[in-house]
Amino acid sequence: MSKITIEGQNLLSGEVKISGAKNSAVALLPAAVLANKKSVIYNVPEIKDIGYLIEIMELLNCKIEQKDDALYIDSSKMKNVPIPEELSVQMRASYYFMGALLAKYGKVEISFPGGCNIGARPIDIHIKGFEELGAKVEIVKNRYTITAEKLVGKTIYFDFPSVGATINIMLAATGAEGTTIIENAAMEPEIVNVASFLINMGIEVRGAGTKRIEIVGTRKTTDAVIEVFPDRIESGTYIIIGALLGDNLKIKGIIKEHIEALLIKLKEIGIDFVIDGDTMTISRCENLRAVKVKTLVFPGFPTDLQQPITTLLTQAKGKSIVEETLYENRFRNTYDLNRMGAITNILTLNKLEIKGPRKLKGTNVIATDLRGGASLLIAGLIAEGTTVIENCDVILRGYSHLTTKLQNIGAKIEITE
Repeated sequence: MSKITIEGQNLLSGEVKISGAKNSAVALLPAAVLANKKSVIYNVPEIKDIGYLIEIMELLNCKIEQKDDALYIDSSKMKNVPIPEELSVQMRASYYFMGALLAKYGKVEISFPGGCNIGARPIDIHIKGFEELGAKVEIVKNRYTITAEKLVGKTIYFDFPSVGATINIMLAATGAEGTTIIENAAMEPEIVNVASFLINMGIEVRGAGTKRIEIVGTRKTTDAVIEVFPDRIESGTYIIIGALLGDNLKIKGIIKEHIEALLIKLKEIGIDFVIDGDTMTISRCENLRAVKVKTLVFPGFPTDLQQPITTLLTQAKGKSIVEETLYENRFRNTYDLNRMGAITNILTLNKLEIKGPRKLKGTNVIATDLRGGASLLIAGLIAEGTTVIENCDVILRGYSHLTTKLQNIGAKIEITE
């Protein structure tokens, strides 16, 4: 098992470039099977989840060629075969094959998707949406068989604006007769990225990025090309690192509108930065102020940055409160933060108290999930001495070329087996 070793308290300067968005790319690959024959996806991040998805697509007899950060996908000889548990369990995004294969073939067999253990993440909204389009869903033990003689478009209302369900129903609706309308849809940028890909295939999609999305089903798709947006969560992670250790650190690939909630909160904390086009310049900030953070669906503060900003708040003066409204198991990183010298207290199932500022000291810690691991990585970068992060593969699921990027800006960090 891999581990990350960090020698802390090194100032970081130079430039780091943000890779393509994980949460877009992992939906775009399954969506590519809807193209007539060939598709190209540019700016694909080199992360473990992409590798797992490529394995599934090759199982489905898709031909995939990788050149630099581009994937060339040929699905002309694709076969619809069951997706086994050993592949689907590797990442949450495997469930996007449900919508894509249902649209293309009227049938999909797949085991329950995996991913980080950050709390209950049922896919009942997805299943309800498939059923409303006319599909029949059978669940035997941990395996889903979804079939439909014919999918028919209709208006579907989501009880919660789930990103995954919004994308999955968009994909399924491409194979439905007529128009499907999703009400109370999620509005995240990743959904706009996927919608753009579908539009490039010749599918009519309107309203992506709003609460109401319309999809007109069609079997007549074309070849398509798409570029993955820069990753707003990776952007936020490096911005937080820059606020703690930056020395005129430049972060290239920022889309300001995608991280507005974070930027507002950083100003409240007392962090200064300059944005010029797609590049932010940020330096280490003193006298950070305690704040309240509440996670919400986009455009609110992203849950995926809750754990990284918790580490930042260990350096703020006073008592900060973090309220996690989306997942109930996203404070597990605080156990190891406290071992490093932080003072955090779980007040309720979804509310965390952080007292600061605190000097952190390096020690051996364990990454229990992707973003929790990122919070420990940040802690290791600012801590005195050496930090060793076990189970670091979960971090590499979401951050492309992580150690190389950090080494290039002055961090003393390495991965060993």
